[in-house]
Amino acid sequence: FLLMGIPGLEALHMWISIPFCFTYIMTLLGNSMVLLTVRLDKSLHEPMYYFISMLAVIDLIFSTAVAPKMLAVFWLDSREICFEACFIQMFFIHTFTAVESGVLLAMSFDRYVAICNPLRYNTILTSPRTIQIGLLSLARGVGVMTPLMCLLTSLPYCKTRVIPHSYCEHMAVVELACDDPSVSDLYSLIVATLLVGTDSVFIIFSYGMILRSVMRLPSQEARLKALRTCGSHVSIMLVFYIGGLLSMYLQMFSSGLAPHVQVLVADFYLTVPPMLNPLIYGVKVKQIQEGIFKLL
Repeated sequence: FLLMGIPGLEALHMWISIPFCFTYIMTLLGNSMVLLTVRLDKSLHEPMYYFISMLAVIDLIFSTAVAPKMLAVFWLDSREICFEACFIQMFFIHTFTAVESGVLLAMSFDRYVAICNPLRYNTILTSPRTIQIGLLSLARGVGVMTPLMCLLTSLPYCKTRVIPHSYCEHMAVVELACDDPSVSDLYSLIVATLLVGTDSVFIIFSYGMILRSVMRLPSQEARLKALRTCGSHVSIMLVFYIGGLLSMYLQMFSSGLAPHVQVLVADFYLTVPPMLNPLIYGVKVKQIQEGIFKLL
């Protein structure tokens, strides 16, 4: 296949690459700093910080699956990507999107237990159980995406080999198939709806229960502390889900929209949230902030 980069803005690729390069460097530095802080600071060896570490690992994998090849297209005009590499990239993007959704759900459950049932927190969420939840999220992501990749790789691709995108975006690649892709389209739509829909409902329910419990706390300081802790999680979830929905709907209903707008939105969705997540932890989660200062 041949990746076009940003259709219609090929002459500006060198300038467009600057914010993407900066974003990727900040993603590597920020998430590595969070991982190192949690690893070295014994006081952060708790379920909440393990989940934050999982998000940092997901963001590193997520951005590394996209950014290096994107920058190679922008800088070196290295547009070629082999069939296998294209679908491996697509597999990592979609799998770790599903894994991140599962980890965000686990974080909402973690805060629900910590605030609504604090006396049983250490017995419900032990370190081994936290790791099991992370592995379960990974297994779920791999389990639902493997059949989709099998369906996509079995299609014959003979219309053209040019992908009007800067990475192997699912819908852009499927449009190159000569056969009817309705089975894979239906499967991806059902999986996306069930995963995002189920996770979102449980997350909203968890934070609804948390908000109800917080409002009953007698101390205003305790209420503010609980809301601050949950604020970072809610911020991450809003960035992740709103960005994902905006990118998806622009791909589905792109009539009358310039192709480069659609591609830029998708590119920013895959590169900006991984950079923002560690910044949100640093600003909102006091213990992470103190740990980073201590490390520095």
